[in-house]
Amino acid sequence: MYAVYILECADKTLYAGSTNDLKKRLRQHNESKQGAHYTKIRRPVTLKYSEQFRTLGRARAREAEIKRWSREKKLELIRRPRQSAKK
Repeated sequence: MYAVYILECADKTLYAGSTNDLKKRLRQHNESKQGAHYTKIRRPVTLKYSEQFRTLGRARAREAEIKRWSREKKLELIRRPRQSAKK
């Protein structure tokens, strides 16, 4: 399984990404040198949203879609009730 996620950084900015191991990736963003530079300088980060996908291609496509969105649209997604269906 793959996940697309949105993090909120300490400065209240949002960061979207994708991974095949969400717990590990969140730990990397907060503690490791392997986290994205954007989040490394804005720690700590908190997970605000995630979606599960069966394929990497679908996860990456969704990540790219979310990254094009405005902050407000990302916040609407975070506030929306979550769906449990795997895509």
